[in-house]
Amino acid sequence: MNVIIQAVQRDVFPAEFSALTDGEALPKKSPLFSLSPVLEKGLLRIGGRLTHAPLEHAEKNPLVLPKRNHVSTLLVSYHHKQVKHQGRHFTEGAVRSSGLWIIGCKRLVSSVIHECVTCRKLRGKREEQTMADLPPERLSTSPPFSYVGLDVFGPWKVTARRTRGGHAESKRWAILFTCMSTRAVHIEVIESMDTSSCINALRRFFAIRGPAKQLRSDCGTNFIAASKELGLTKQQQQGPSIQRYLSDQGCSWEFNPPYSSHMGGSWERMIGVARRIFDSILLQEHVHLSHEVLCTYMCEVSAIINGRPLTPVSTDPDAPFLLTPAMLLTQKGAMPPPPGDFSDKDLHQSQWRQVQALESTFWTRWRREYLPTLQSRRKWVGERCNLQQGDVVLLKDSQAARNEWPLALVTATYPSQDGKVRKVEVKTATQGTPKTFLRPVSAVILLLSKED
Repeated sequence: MNVIIQAVQRDVFPAEFSALTDGEALPKKSPLFSLSPVLEKGLLRIGGRLTHAPLEHAEKNPLVLPKRNHVSTLLVSYHHKQVKHQGRHFTEGAVRSSGLWIIGCKRLVSSVIHECVTCRKLRGKREEQTMADLPPERLSTSPPFSYVGLDVFGPWKVTARRTRGGHAESKRWAILFTCMSTRAVHIEVIESMDTSSCINALRRFFAIRGPAKQLRSDCGTNFIAASKELGLTKQQQQGPSIQRYLSDQGCSWEFNPPYSSHMGGSWERMIGVARRIFDSILLQEHVHLSHEVLCTYMCEVSAIINGRPLTPVSTDPDAPFLLTPAMLLTQKGAMPPPPGDFSDKDLHQSQWRQVQALESTFWTRWRREYLPTLQSRRKWVGERCNLQQGDVVLLKDSQAARNEWPLALVTATYPSQDGKVRKVEVKTATQGTPKTFLRPVSAVILLLSKED
Protein backbone atom coordinates (compact mmCIF):
# COMPACT_ATOMS: atom_id res chain seq x y z
CA MET A 1 0.00 0.00 0.00
CA ASN A 2 2.78 2.44 0.91
CA VAL A 3 4.48 1.76 -2.41
CA ILE A 4 1.29 2.63 -4.33
CA ILE A 5 0.71 5.79 -2.28
CA GLN A 6 4.33 6.86 -2.75
CA ALA A 7 4.02 6.40 -6.53
CA VAL A 8 0.84 8.48 -6.59
CA GLN A 9 2.42 11.24 -4.48
CA ARG A 10 5.55 11.43 -6.62
CA ASP A 11 3.46 11.55 -9.77
CA VAL A 12 1.10 14.32 -8.54
CA PHE A 13 3.39 16.37 -6.26
CA PRO A 14 6.85 16.34 -7.93
CA ALA A 15 7.60 19.97 -7.00
CA GLU A 16 6.76 19.38 -3.35
CA PHE A 17 8.97 16.27 -3.21
CA SER A 18 11.85 18.20 -4.75
CA ALA A 19 11.47 21.15 -2.37
CA LEU A 20 11.28 19.02 0.78
CA THR A 21 14.20 16.84 -0.31
CA ASP A 22 16.40 19.93 -0.85
CA GLY A 23 15.15 21.56 2.37
CA GLU A 24 13.51 24.47 0.54
CA ALA A 25 10.16 26.14 1.27
CA LEU A 26 7.10 25.11 -0.69
CA PRO A 27 5.80 27.50 -3.33
CA LYS A 28 2.75 29.46 -2.20
CA LYS A 29 0.74 28.16 -5.15
CA SER A 30 1.16 24.59 -3.95
CA PRO A 31 -2.07 22.87 -2.72
CA LEU A 32 -0.02 21.59 0.27
CA PHE A 33 1.31 24.98 1.35
CA SER A 34 -1.15 25.43 4.26
CA LEU A 35 -0.75 21.82 5.42
CA SER A 36 2.94 22.03 6.44
CA PRO A 37 3.83 18.69 4.83
CA VAL A 38 6.78 16.62 5.97
CA LEU A 39 8.67 13.86 4.19
CA GLU A 40 8.97 10.62 6.19
CA LYS A 41 10.42 7.45 4.69
CA GLY A 42 9.66 8.69 1.20
CA LEU A 43 6.02 9.52 1.98
CA LEU A 44 4.35 12.93 2.22
CA ARG A 45 2.52 13.45 5.50
CA ILE A 46 0.65 16.36 7.03
CA GLY A 47 2.70 18.32 9.56
CA GLY A 48 0.17 20.44 11.37
CA ARG A 49 0.08 21.40 15.05
CA LEU A 50 -0.85 18.09 16.70
CA THR A 51 2.68 16.86 17.35
CA HIS A 52 2.17 16.56 21.10
CA ALA A 53 -1.39 15.19 20.94
CA PRO A 54 -2.01 11.76 22.51
CA LEU A 55 -2.95 10.24 19.17
CA GLU A 56 -1.61 7.57 16.89
CA HIS A 57 1.07 8.68 14.47
CA ALA A 58 -1.18 8.06 11.47
CA GLU A 59 -3.83 10.36 12.92
CA LYS A 60 -1.39 13.14 13.82
CA ASN A 61 0.43 12.96 10.51
CA PRO A 62 -1.92 11.43 7.88
CA LEU A 63 -0.74 10.58 4.40
CA VAL A 64 -1.54 13.10 1.66
CA LEU A 65 -3.46 12.01 -1.45
CA PRO A 66 -4.87 14.03 -4.35
CA LYS A 67 -8.56 14.18 -5.14
CA ARG A 68 -8.45 13.44 -8.86
CA ASN A 69 -6.82 10.04 -8.69
CA HIS A 70 -8.07 6.50 -9.11
CA VAL A 71 -6.31 5.30 -5.95
CA SER A 72 -8.06 7.97 -3.86
CA THR A 73 -11.40 6.92 -5.33
CA LEU A 74 -10.74 3.27 -4.54
CA LEU A 75 -9.79 4.08 -0.94
CA VAL A 76 -12.91 6.21 -0.43
CA SER A 77 -15.08 3.43 -1.91
CA TYR A 78 -13.49 0.90 0.43
CA HIS A 79 -14.14 2.98 3.54
CA HIS A 80 -17.64 3.79 2.30
CA LYS A 81 -18.38 0.07 2.23
CA GLN A 82 -16.82 -0.34 5.67
CA VAL A 83 -19.37 2.07 7.16
CA LYS A 84 -22.19 0.14 5.40
CA HIS A 85 -23.00 2.78 2.79
CA GLN A 86 -23.78 5.58 5.21
CA GLY A 87 -23.59 9.26 4.27
CA ARG A 88 -20.71 11.61 3.57
CA HIS A 89 -20.09 12.41 7.23
CA PHE A 90 -19.57 8.74 8.16
CA THR A 91 -17.39 8.00 5.14
CA GLU A 92 -15.20 11.06 5.53
CA GLY A 93 -14.64 10.21 9.19
CA ALA A 94 -13.60 6.67 8.31
CA VAL A 95 -11.12 7.96 5.72
CA ARG A 96 -9.57 10.38 8.20
CA SER A 97 -9.38 7.77 10.98
CA SER A 98 -7.45 5.44 8.69
CA GLY A 99 -4.61 7.97 8.44
CA LEU A 100 -5.41 9.48 5.05
CA TRP A 101 -5.74 13.16 4.16
CA ILE A 102 -7.35 13.51 0.73
CA ILE A 103 -7.35 17.01 -0.72
CA GLY A 104 -10.96 17.93 -1.54
CA CYS A 105 -12.19 14.89 0.35
CA LYS A 106 -15.76 16.19 0.77
CA ARG A 107 -16.38 16.47 -2.97
CA LEU A 108 -14.74 13.14 -3.69
CA VAL A 109 -16.81 11.37 -1.04
CA SER A 110 -19.98 13.00 -2.37
CA SER A 111 -19.07 11.89 -5.89
CA VAL A 112 -18.43 8.31 -4.79
CA ILE A 113 -21.72 8.17 -2.90
CA HIS A 114 -23.56 9.62 -5.89
CA GLU A 115 -22.18 6.89 -8.15
CA CYS A 116 -22.69 4.07 -5.62
CA VAL A 117 -25.26 1.57 -6.92
CA THR A 118 -26.05 0.26 -3.44
CA CYS A 119 -26.79 3.78 -2.17
CA ARG A 120 -29.05 4.35 -5.15
CA LYS A 121 -30.93 1.18 -4.29
CA LEU A 122 -31.27 2.26 -0.66
CA ARG A 123 -31.97 5.98 -1.01
CA GLY A 124 -32.06 6.90 -4.70
CA LYS A 125 -34.87 9.11 -5.90
CA ARG A 126 -37.30 8.01 -8.56
CA GLU A 127 -36.85 9.44 -12.01
CA GLU A 128 -38.62 12.64 -13.02
CA GLN A 129 -39.14 14.50 -16.26
CA THR A 130 -40.32 17.95 -17.22
CA MET A 131 -44.07 18.35 -16.94
CA ALA A 132 -45.51 17.71 -20.38
CA ASP A 133 -47.56 20.19 -22.36
CA LEU A 134 -51.31 19.89 -22.01
CA PRO A 135 -52.94 17.63 -24.62
CA PRO A 136 -55.10 19.28 -27.31
CA GLU A 137 -58.23 17.84 -25.64
CA ARG A 138 -57.72 20.13 -22.63
CA LEU A 139 -57.44 23.23 -24.83
CA SER A 140 -60.17 22.72 -27.45
CA THR A 141 -63.56 24.41 -27.48
CA SER A 142 -65.40 21.19 -28.21
CA PRO A 143 -68.89 20.30 -26.90
CA PRO A 144 -68.99 19.09 -23.29
CA PHE A 145 -67.92 15.48 -22.74
CA SER A 146 -66.40 15.11 -26.19
CA TYR A 147 -63.06 14.22 -24.60
CA VAL A 148 -63.49 12.39 -21.33
CA GLY A 149 -61.27 11.09 -18.56
CA LEU A 150 -62.77 8.45 -16.29
CA ASP A 151 -62.00 6.36 -13.28
CA VAL A 152 -63.75 4.23 -10.68
CA PHE A 153 -64.06 5.00 -6.98
CA GLY A 154 -65.76 3.36 -4.05
CA PRO A 155 -67.03 0.93 -2.90
CA TRP A 156 -69.94 1.62 -0.55
CA LYS A 157 -72.18 -0.86 1.23
CA VAL A 158 -75.86 -0.46 0.38
CA THR A 159 -78.95 -2.20 1.67
CA ALA A 160 -80.02 -4.61 -1.05
CA ARG A 161 -83.10 -6.15 0.62
CA ARG A 162 -84.66 -6.66 4.01
CA THR A 163 -84.49 -10.07 5.67
CA ARG A 164 -85.78 -11.51 8.92
CA GLY A 165 -82.34 -11.22 10.43
CA GLY A 166 -81.83 -7.60 9.37
CA HIS A 167 -80.55 -6.16 6.10
CA ALA A 168 -78.70 -7.90 3.29
CA GLU A 169 -75.89 -5.67 2.08
CA SER A 170 -74.05 -5.47 -1.22
CA LYS A 171 -71.36 -3.24 -2.67
CA ARG A 172 -71.65 -0.42 -5.17
CA TRP A 173 -69.04 1.57 -7.06
CA ALA A 174 -69.23 4.73 -9.10
CA ILE A 175 -67.61 5.78 -12.37
CA LEU A 176 -66.70 9.45 -12.60
CA PHE A 177 -66.55 10.94 -16.11
CA THR A 178 -64.67 14.24 -16.39
CA CYS A 179 -64.85 16.54 -19.40
CA MET A 180 -61.29 17.43 -20.36
CA SER A 181 -62.09 20.95 -21.57
CA THR A 182 -65.04 22.26 -19.52
CA ARG A 183 -64.04 20.32 -16.34
CA ALA A 184 -67.63 19.14 -15.89
CA VAL A 185 -68.30 15.76 -14.26
CA HIS A 186 -70.88 13.02 -14.61
CA ILE A 187 -71.20 10.10 -12.17
CA GLU A 188 -72.74 6.70 -12.85
CA VAL A 189 -73.30 4.07 -10.13
CA ILE A 190 -72.41 0.47 -11.01
CA GLU A 191 -73.20 -2.78 -9.22
CA SER A 192 -69.96 -4.63 -9.94
CA MET A 193 -66.54 -4.22 -11.50
CA ASP A 194 -67.13 -6.61 -14.40
CA THR A 195 -67.21 -5.74 -18.08
CA SER A 196 -70.99 -5.79 -18.36
CA SER A 197 -71.49 -3.14 -15.67
CA CYS A 198 -68.86 -0.92 -17.28
CA ILE A 199 -70.51 -1.18 -20.70
CA ASN A 200 -73.93 -0.38 -19.21
CA ALA A 201 -72.47 2.66 -17.47
CA LEU A 202 -70.93 3.84 -20.75
CA ARG A 203 -74.24 3.36 -22.55
CA ARG A 204 -76.08 5.43 -19.94
CA PHE A 205 -73.40 8.10 -20.12
CA PHE A 206 -73.56 8.31 -23.92
CA ALA A 207 -77.37 8.37 -23.85
CA ILE A 208 -77.42 11.34 -21.43
CA ARG A 209 -74.36 13.36 -22.48
CA GLY A 210 -74.08 12.39 -26.11
CA PRO A 211 -71.30 10.45 -27.88
CA ALA A 212 -67.68 11.07 -26.94
CA LYS A 213 -64.73 11.26 -29.30
CA GLN A 214 -62.12 9.97 -26.91
CA LEU A 215 -61.90 8.29 -23.51
CA ARG A 216 -58.82 8.39 -21.31
CA SER A 217 -58.25 6.17 -18.30
CA ASP A 218 -55.61 4.58 -16.14
CA CYS A 219 -54.38 1.06 -16.73
CA GLY A 220 -54.00 0.11 -13.10
CA THR A 221 -56.99 1.61 -11.29
CA ASN A 222 -59.52 2.38 -14.00
CA PHE A 223 -62.94 0.91 -14.54
CA ILE A 224 -61.54 -1.92 -16.71
CA ALA A 225 -58.76 -3.21 -14.52
CA ALA A 226 -60.33 -1.84 -11.31
CA SER A 227 -58.15 -1.14 -8.33
CA LYS A 228 -55.32 -3.26 -7.06
CA GLU A 229 -57.24 -4.12 -3.89
CA LEU A 230 -59.95 -5.79 -5.98
CA GLY A 231 -57.49 -8.03 -7.80
CA LEU A 232 -58.40 -6.90 -11.34
CA THR A 233 -55.09 -5.69 -12.69
CA LYS A 234 -54.94 -7.00 -16.26
CA GLN A 235 -56.67 -4.80 -18.75
CA GLN A 236 -56.15 -7.31 -21.55
CA GLN A 237 -58.49 -9.79 -19.89
CA GLN A 238 -61.48 -7.46 -19.91
CA GLY A 239 -60.76 -4.95 -22.65
CA PRO A 240 -61.82 -6.47 -26.02
CA SER A 241 -65.60 -6.36 -25.56
CA ILE A 242 -65.50 -2.79 -24.28
CA GLN A 243 -63.16 -1.75 -27.09
CA ARG A 244 -65.54 -3.31 -29.62
CA TYR A 245 -68.46 -1.36 -28.18
CA LEU A 246 -66.50 1.90 -28.22
CA SER A 247 -65.37 1.40 -31.82
CA ASP A 248 -69.01 0.94 -32.80
CA GLN A 249 -69.71 4.31 -31.17
CA GLY A 250 -66.90 6.01 -33.09
CA CYS A 251 -64.89 6.57 -29.91
CA SER A 252 -61.19 5.95 -29.28
CA TRP A 253 -59.71 4.88 -25.95
CA GLU A 254 -56.32 5.98 -24.67
CA PHE A 255 -54.63 4.29 -21.70
CA ASN A 256 -52.05 5.74 -19.36
CA PRO A 257 -49.24 3.44 -18.18
CA PRO A 258 -49.86 1.47 -14.99
CA TYR A 259 -48.97 3.18 -11.71
CA SER A 260 -49.08 6.65 -13.29
CA SER A 261 -52.02 8.33 -11.59
CA HIS A 262 -50.29 11.72 -12.02
CA MET A 263 -50.84 11.41 -15.78
CA GLY A 264 -54.59 11.45 -15.13
CA GLY A 265 -54.57 14.29 -12.65
CA SER A 266 -57.47 16.11 -14.31
CA TRP A 267 -59.92 13.38 -13.32
CA GLU A 268 -58.09 12.01 -10.26
CA ARG A 269 -58.51 15.44 -8.69
CA MET A 270 -62.26 15.33 -9.29
CA ILE A 271 -62.50 11.95 -7.56
CA GLY A 272 -60.97 13.47 -4.43
CA VAL A 273 -63.47 16.34 -4.52
CA ALA A 274 -66.39 13.93 -5.04
CA ARG A 275 -65.28 11.81 -2.09
CA ARG A 276 -65.13 14.79 0.26
CA ILE A 277 -68.56 16.04 -0.80
CA PHE A 278 -70.10 12.59 -0.44
CA ASP A 279 -68.53 12.08 3.00
CA SER A 280 -69.99 15.40 4.11
CA ILE A 281 -73.45 14.38 2.88
CA LEU A 282 -73.30 11.07 4.73
CA LEU A 283 -72.15 12.82 7.90
CA GLN A 284 -75.13 15.17 7.86
CA GLU A 285 -77.86 12.82 6.62
CA HIS A 286 -77.23 9.72 8.81
CA VAL A 287 -79.19 7.36 6.55
CA HIS A 288 -78.77 3.74 5.49
CA LEU A 289 -77.65 3.71 1.89
CA SER A 290 -79.73 1.92 -0.69
CA HIS A 291 -79.06 1.80 -4.42
CA GLU A 292 -81.65 4.50 -5.08
CA VAL A 293 -80.37 6.76 -2.30
CA LEU A 294 -76.78 6.33 -3.49
CA CYS A 295 -77.74 7.29 -7.06
CA THR A 296 -79.56 10.38 -5.74
CA TYR A 297 -76.58 11.45 -3.66
CA MET A 298 -74.22 10.99 -6.59
CA CYS A 299 -76.41 13.28 -8.72
CA GLU A 300 -76.22 15.89 -5.98
CA VAL A 301 -72.46 15.48 -5.79
CA SER A 302 -72.25 16.03 -9.56
CA ALA A 303 -74.38 19.15 -9.28
CA ILE A 304 -72.19 20.60 -6.54
CA ILE A 305 -68.97 19.92 -8.48
CA ASN A 306 -70.39 21.32 -11.72
CA GLY A 307 -71.43 24.48 -9.88
CA ARG A 308 -67.89 25.30 -8.79
CA PRO A 309 -66.16 28.34 -10.36
CA LEU A 310 -63.37 27.53 -12.80
CA THR A 311 -61.61 30.87 -12.20
CA PRO A 312 -61.12 33.09 -9.13
CA VAL A 313 -64.35 34.79 -8.09
CA SER A 314 -64.36 38.39 -9.31
CA THR A 315 -65.33 41.30 -7.07
CA ASP A 316 -66.33 43.40 -10.09
CA PRO A 317 -70.05 44.30 -9.80
CA ASP A 318 -70.27 44.43 -13.60
CA ALA A 319 -69.35 40.73 -13.81
CA PRO A 320 -71.69 38.98 -11.38
CA PHE A 321 -71.86 35.67 -13.25
CA LEU A 322 -69.42 32.87 -12.42
CA LEU A 323 -67.72 30.76 -15.04
CA THR A 324 -68.85 27.25 -14.05
CA PRO A 325 -69.24 23.96 -15.96
CA ALA A 326 -72.96 24.08 -15.22
CA MET A 327 -73.29 27.08 -17.57
CA LEU A 328 -72.72 24.86 -20.58
CA LEU A 329 -73.96 21.39 -19.68
CA THR A 330 -77.46 21.91 -21.06
CA GLN A 331 -76.19 23.62 -24.23
CA LYS A 332 -74.92 20.48 -25.96
CA GLY A 333 -77.12 19.34 -28.79
CA ALA A 334 -77.00 16.48 -31.23
CA MET A 335 -77.02 18.91 -34.19
CA PRO A 336 -74.33 21.56 -34.78
CA PRO A 337 -75.41 25.13 -33.92
CA PRO A 338 -76.54 27.48 -36.68
CA PRO A 339 -73.74 29.59 -38.15
CA GLY A 340 -73.22 33.11 -36.91
CA ASP A 341 -71.77 35.15 -34.06
CA PHE A 342 -74.04 35.81 -31.13
CA SER A 343 -73.67 38.62 -28.59
CA ASP A 344 -75.30 39.67 -25.32
CA LYS A 345 -78.18 41.44 -27.08
CA ASP A 346 -79.35 38.06 -28.37
CA LEU A 347 -80.21 37.04 -24.81
CA HIS A 348 -83.53 38.86 -25.22
CA GLN A 349 -84.35 37.33 -28.61
CA SER A 350 -85.77 33.92 -29.43
CA GLN A 351 -84.90 30.84 -27.41
CA TRP A 352 -82.36 29.35 -29.81
CA ARG A 353 -80.53 32.69 -29.85
CA GLN A 354 -80.46 32.67 -26.05
CA VAL A 355 -78.85 29.24 -26.08
CA GLN A 356 -76.17 30.27 -28.58
CA ALA A 357 -75.51 33.54 -26.75
CA LEU A 358 -74.89 31.68 -23.48
CA GLU A 359 -72.59 29.22 -25.23
CA SER A 360 -70.67 32.01 -26.93
CA THR A 361 -70.33 33.84 -23.61
CA PHE A 362 -69.02 30.72 -21.90
CA TRP A 363 -66.36 29.95 -24.49
CA THR A 364 -65.27 33.60 -24.68
CA ARG A 365 -64.73 33.77 -20.94
CA TRP A 366 -63.24 30.26 -21.00
CA ARG A 367 -60.51 31.40 -23.40
CA ARG A 368 -59.91 34.72 -21.66
CA GLU A 369 -60.07 33.69 -17.99
CA TYR A 370 -59.59 29.92 -17.66
CA LEU A 371 -56.93 29.02 -20.24
CA PRO A 372 -54.30 31.43 -18.84
CA THR A 373 -54.48 29.62 -15.48
CA LEU A 374 -53.13 26.48 -17.19
CA GLN A 375 -50.01 28.18 -18.55
CA SER A 376 -47.48 27.72 -15.75
CA ARG A 377 -45.91 24.50 -14.50
CA ARG A 378 -46.36 24.07 -10.76
CA LYS A 379 -43.71 21.33 -10.44
CA TRP A 380 -41.36 19.19 -12.55
CA VAL A 381 -39.97 22.34 -14.12
CA GLY A 382 -36.34 21.36 -14.74
CA GLU A 383 -35.28 19.15 -17.62
CA ARG A 384 -33.84 15.72 -16.81
CA CYS A 385 -31.84 13.26 -18.85
CA ASN A 386 -33.94 10.71 -20.70
CA LEU A 387 -33.76 7.05 -19.84
CA GLN A 388 -32.26 4.96 -22.62
CA GLN A 389 -32.65 1.43 -23.85
CA GLY A 390 -30.15 -0.69 -21.95
CA ASP A 391 -30.27 1.25 -18.65
CA VAL A 392 -30.42 -0.83 -15.46
CA VAL A 393 -33.14 0.40 -13.10
CA LEU A 394 -34.79 -0.52 -9.83
CA LEU A 395 -38.50 -1.20 -10.32
CA LYS A 396 -40.77 0.19 -7.62
CA ASP A 397 -43.11 -2.32 -5.98
CA SER A 398 -45.48 -0.81 -3.44
CA GLN A 399 -46.30 -4.28 -2.11
CA ALA A 400 -42.71 -5.03 -1.03
CA ALA A 401 -39.99 -3.43 1.05
CA ARG A 402 -37.47 -1.35 -0.82
CA ASN A 403 -34.70 -3.93 -0.33
CA GLU A 404 -36.89 -6.42 -2.20
CA TRP A 405 -37.63 -4.25 -5.24
CA PRO A 406 -36.55 -6.12 -8.38
CA LEU A 407 -33.86 -5.05 -10.82
CA ALA A 408 -35.01 -4.42 -14.37
CA LEU A 409 -33.58 -3.59 -17.77
CA VAL A 410 -35.06 -0.86 -19.95
CA THR A 411 -35.95 -2.57 -23.22
CA ALA A 412 -37.81 0.28 -24.95
CA THR A 413 -38.54 3.98 -24.48
CA TYR A 414 -41.54 5.99 -25.67
CA PRO A 415 -40.65 9.68 -26.21
CA SER A 416 -43.47 12.22 -26.13
CA GLN A 417 -44.00 14.86 -28.80
CA ASP A 418 -41.43 17.10 -27.09
CA GLY A 419 -38.81 14.33 -27.19
CA LYS A 420 -38.91 13.66 -23.44
CA VAL A 421 -39.20 10.06 -22.25
CA ARG A 422 -41.97 9.66 -19.68
CA LYS A 423 -42.87 6.03 -20.34
CA VAL A 424 -40.57 3.01 -20.62
CA GLU A 425 -40.81 -0.72 -21.09
CA VAL A 426 -38.79 -2.73 -18.57
CA LYS A 427 -37.90 -6.40 -18.41
CA THR A 428 -37.39 -8.20 -15.12
CA ALA A 429 -37.41 -11.76 -13.81
CA THR A 430 -39.82 -13.09 -11.19
CA GLN A 431 -38.91 -16.53 -9.82
CA GLY A 432 -36.85 -17.20 -12.90
CA THR A 433 -39.62 -16.19 -15.32
CA PRO A 434 -38.89 -13.10 -17.47
CA LYS A 435 -41.68 -10.53 -17.54
CA THR A 436 -42.13 -7.24 -19.37
CA PHE A 437 -43.94 -4.24 -17.90
CA LEU A 438 -44.91 -0.79 -19.12
CA ARG A 439 -44.12 1.82 -16.45
CA PRO A 440 -43.81 5.60 -16.12
CA VAL A 441 -40.36 6.96 -15.34
CA SER A 442 -41.62 7.93 -11.87
CA ALA A 443 -41.85 4.22 -11.01
CA VAL A 444 -38.17 3.40 -11.65
CA ILE A 445 -34.82 4.39 -10.12
CA LEU A 446 -31.79 4.59 -12.38
CA LEU A 447 -28.92 2.41 -11.10
CA LEU A 448 -26.58 2.16 -14.06
CA SER A 449 -26.89 4.08 -17.28
CA LYS A 450 -26.12 2.53 -20.63
CA GLU A 451 -22.80 4.41 -20.82
CA ASP A 452 -21.70 3.12 -17.41
